[in-house]
Amino acid sequence: MRASRTPSSQSTPSTPSAPSAPPLDRAPAPAATRRALLGVGLAAAGTAALSACTGSGGSAHGGHGGHSGRGPSASGAPAPQGFVAPDGPEVAAAEAARGKGPVRAVRLTATAAALDLGAGRTVRSWAYGGELPGKEVRVTAGDTLALTLANHLPQATSLHWHGLALRNDMDGVPGLTQRDIAPGTEFTYRFAVPHPGTYWFHPHSGTQQDRGLYAPLIVEDPKEPLAYDAEWVVVLDDWLDGVDGSTPDAVLAELSRGMGGGHAGHSGGHGGGHEGHAAGGGDGTAGTGGAGGHAGHGPAASAASSPAPAGSGGPSRMMMGATSDLLGGDAGDVAYPYYLVNGRTAEAPAEFRAKPGDRVRLRIVNAGGDTAFRVALGGHRMTVTHTDGFPVRPVETGALLIGMGERYDVLVTAGDGVFPLVAAAEGKKAAALALLRTGRGAAPAASVRPKELAGPVLTAARLKAAEPVALAARKPDRTVRIRLTGGMARYDWAFDGKPYTPDQRHPVKAGERVRLVFTNATEMWHPLHLHGHTFALGGPGGARKDTAVILPGETLTADFDADNPGLWMLHCHNVYHAEAGMMTVLGYRR
Repeated sequence: MRASRTPSSQSTPSTPSAPSAPPLDRAPAPAATRRALLGVGLAAAGTAALSACTGSGGSAHGGHGGHSGRGPSASGAPAPQGFVAPDGPEVAAAEAARGKGPVRAVRLTATAAALDLGAGRTVRSWAYGGELPGKEVRVTAGDTLALTLANHLPQATSLHWHGLALRNDMDGVPGLTQRDIAPGTEFTYRFAVPHPGTYWFHPHSGTQQDRGLYAPLIVEDPKEPLAYDAEWVVVLDDWLDGVDGSTPDAVLAELSRGMGGGHAGHSGGHGGGHEGHAAGGGDGTAGTGGAGGHAGHGPAASAASSPAPAGSGGPSRMMMGATSDLLGGDAGDVAYPYYLVNGRTAEAPAEFRAKPGDRVRLRIVNAGGDTAFRVALGGHRMTVTHTDGFPVRPVETGALLIGMGERYDVLVTAGDGVFPLVAAAEGKKAAALALLRTGRGAAPAASVRPKELAGPVLTAARLKAAEPVALAARKPDRTVRIRLTGGMARYDWAFDGKPYTPDQRHPVKAGERVRLVFTNATEMWHPLHLHGHTFALGGPGGARKDTAVILPGETLTADFDADNPGLWMLHCHNVYHAEAGMMTVLGYRR
């Protein structure tokens, strides 16, 4: 049987009806970003008011995607004629078909807070309820979640429910499915939760996700087939907000100025291999990888920070020379000073207690902005049971690779002692650390690198869907081809050479089997995320996922059934690539 979760990660929603949120009628000043300018253009085009299904409205200002105003699509953006609107009757019918379960009411506050990262490090940032990560929300499949978000931030915000096949007008994308939640106002997200699994939530507003605004959402299976004694929710992150004056917005501004072709780590001819992991422990500095260029910036990259770029806060955070064979070359754009497990640095790690012999379920979420993690539990083998919420045929491994936005569930049989759970920042020569404690013993040093990290690493391509959730074989009715373009020189990440604009639509029709074919013409890896659906990675039989890594120069195929009408974002889950323009929309035709 399962043990109760630890208080630090558990949130038990109440059961009364959801509170009604007041209309959102105030708008903040727009951020001076390309997306905000897009939003101003949309507002000038004119939009009509629309009531949200919960009775809560949205403020009329641009957020993620930079859209403002209200339109027939419940978003502030006018819906092109012939497409399903996020609040249309097709969406309501799909929600009704999911049924109405018990209402789980939760209140959440987004606020500025002082966050303790451990070892005497406190930073000022934004968080949910002043906690990092935000307190876990836990429901049961079939429930109706009614979560009211109170915005106490100085900017407009939103909530996206990463991985859930929910109703479109609750997906949390300002300018596409809702208006922004203005400072000082509230919005109630109310929707049926159809599928069990490990999910999470975060804003879809600018670079806010790369602050402290994220939390796990655990959807329990009322007919849980797994047997385990304890459960450990593990949230990984890369951190820079509030460190030496750094902010995600300043990092985006620095990156957006481009490299001018001077960054060898993004110019082909990648060398190196896997950085930062040494078999049997060690200091994790084996191999520098990149050919030429500058060394990586930031304390975690074991190099001095560069002078602050003109007009921005904090030191340079642009990473150079970080490479990984697992990622096909370049490892990332940003040199983070810290890497965290459950909000703690490796010098003051979070700790999970169990008994020797316990069967422990780890639910691992990568909430990072620009970092893939190579994860291993020292002295243990892990059995992967789920990815992105859906079960797979069990596979045993010593280590796994998890890109931004991905989730993995694994089972381990706990040994006797103190064991390091290490999430090595792939290619960045640094790591996050937490501890599994089942008995006496000294905690390992922050520099520990278990030998499992140097062994074979499992990626999603090796996984197959469990039979009950496998996508049935079927010829695609429609193929959508998307080419990934852009690079560091101009920081012009996009799909098909066209930075995101709110009127983009890749049409699909309800009932179709759709095949997505991505071709990565860039020299960078990208974690691709589709809202509101799961796809079969590689086609029928492949693992069911909503987020998948595509390597440089490669093609990725993903099949899904068009069974959730609306307007759905498809984007790179690197925060900075998305903000540069690597996003688009799949739209259901009427």
